Parts: sequence; C-alpha cells; structure tokens
Amino acid sequence: MPTRTSEPRRDLPPELGVSHTPAGERGLTPADVIAFGLSLVWVLLFGWLFWRSDAGSGGAVQTAMVLIAIVLPVALIWLAALALRSTRAMRDETRQLRDMLDALRQAYLAQAQAGTAHSTVEKRLDEIAAAARKAEETVAMFVSVRDGAAAPPPPLDRSKILISPAKAVEPVEQPGLALGTPPEALSSSLAITDRIRALNFPDGPDDREGFRALRQALQDHHTAKIVRAAQDVLTLLSQDGIYMDDLKPERARPELWRRFAQGERGRTLADLGGIRDRSSLALSANRMRQDAIFRDAAHHFLRQFDKTLSEIEPAATDAELAALAETRTARAFMLLGRVTGVFG
Repeated sequence: MPTRTSEPRRDLPPELGVSHTPAGERGLTPADVIAFGLSLVWVLLFGWLFWRSDAGSGGAVQTAMVLIAIVLPVALIWLAALALRSTRAMRDETRQLRDMLDALRQAYLAQAQAGTAHSTVEKRLDEIAAAARKAEETVAMFVSVRDGAAAPPPPLDRSKILISPAKAVEPVEQPGLALGTPPEALSSSLAITDRIRALNFPDGPDDREGFRALRQALQDHHTAKIVRAAQDVLTLLSQDGIYMDDLKPERARPELWRRFAQGERGRTLADLGGIRDRSSLALSANRMRQDAIFRDAAHHFLRQFDKTLSEIEPAATDAELAALAETRTARAFMLLGRVTGVFG
C-alpha cells in the first residue's frame, strides 16, 4: 500500500509543551480500513460475476476490459483513501504548528516580563549605588577639609625670625588682661559674602572660591562652629538619601529673616520653612524620634544657625540675606526647623 513520504521531523523541544508524532507512525486509519473493505468486496463481487457469466471465452480484449473494470474502481478507492490520509496529516501538522506558535508566544511574553522586572531591579540598584557614592564623596570632602583645617602648623624656623631692636625695647602701653576676652574675638572678622559662600559649601572639586571661603571659615572662631555643625547634619541627612541640592524651597522675603534674627517667633514666620518635600520631612522626623545622635546634632545645628543669623543680619543687605537663604546650610535649617516646629 503506497504512503506519502516526507523528510522526517525532529520532536519539538519539551519546554514548549508541544509534542509531535510523525504521520507514518500512526498505523491504519479508519479510511484505510474502509478502502480495504470496499476493495475486497468489489473484487469478490466482480470476480463472482465474471466467473458466473463465463466471460473468459470472449477473447483477450474482453479479458482486458474485465481486468480494467476490476482494477480501476479499486485504484479510485485507494486514491480517495490516500487523499483523506493526506488531509488528516496536514490538519494535524497545522494544529501542531499553531500550538507551537502559541507556546513560543507565551514563552516570549514570559521572558519579556522577566526582562522588564530584571531591568527595574537593576535600575533601582544603580540608583542606590549612586546615592551611596554621592554620600561617600560628600563625607570624604568634608573630612578632608576638616583634617586640613585641624592640621598643626609647620614648626617655626627660629633662624629665620628677625627681631627689631627698636620694637624689642618699646614698652607695652596697654598689656592685655590675662582673664579678659580680646575685643576681636567678640565678632567675626570674615566678610559676610565669604561666610555665605562657606555656608553653601563647595559645589565640587573645581570650586576654588568655595574651598577658599570654607578654609577661611574654619579658621574663624565664630563661623567654624556653624560650618562644622552644618556639615555634621548634612552628612547624617545624606545617610537617608536626603541631599540639599534636591530640595527646592519656597523663597521667603528678607524682612522675615530679619524678624526671625531679631527674636520674633510664631506662625507669622511660617513661610521661612519653605521645604515642602514630604518624603524628606517624613524621613527627618522619623530620624529625630529614633536616633539620639541625629537629634542632638540637629538641635545643636539649629542653635548655631540662629546665633549666626543674629550676627549677620544687622550688617547684611536684603540681597545677602536672600543669598544666605539659598545656601545648603539654610535649606537644612528650613527642613529641620519644620520638623522641630521652630516656625510655629
């Protein structure tokens, strides 16, 4: 019995969930059984009729016609059976191909979803790593500046010290009192613009003016206190991912800063707390409740800023007060002032 031959196909991968069985391994089909039965019935029936009619004595032509009459219907029956078999095989292969495409589509969607989730996790990890690097760079910059300011001065070379005889014999008209405070220690000798620039801290390693002002501030007795208190607070806030450059405060009028510096308090000065970032306020408030070190550093910083503002305000112009309000130190004061209720 002839069958349709084709190139053998390999089974599909098991992970797709689709199996394939070659058409040649399926055995007899109902169409084959019916064709075989009809062929047998036709041959027996026509042979019996041919034998009863005694048509074999009619010569070779009649015998050939009889054979054609027997074989032709049988060939047509098996041709129809083969057509049905081929149709069934093509239908099965089409169904298997459709199942395979569905499985491939589902696998692609699963991989796409997994890839999206993986990329989201990687992006979040990159953001956390960048925040950690920024905090480390900030701490390293502040520590290096502090170490440079606290380093002991180089030893004096006594061979290079020249003493003028005239000045050596001059009597001191007004010797300083041992228990008194020098008059220059009662006020800062640093210019207001340099103090404001120091309170903003350097913008980067190339900010020479910022580092110059910061070094001078650390050498100044009054300004060094607020600078160190501010850098301690900024370092602690950076541990929670709070950076002053990310905060955009609402500007307050300079006269409000003057009234605050002169001792006025209450809800009328609420505009000074221009930080409205909810996440930063919530993180800072939670840190104030749980971290005693942060709480002490914040209160110390608020006192130092209040004292510094009171010192700067009498001689500062409105433009200088506005510039002070834009510094990173002032933004930290606005944030912690709102958390602690300084502005009413």
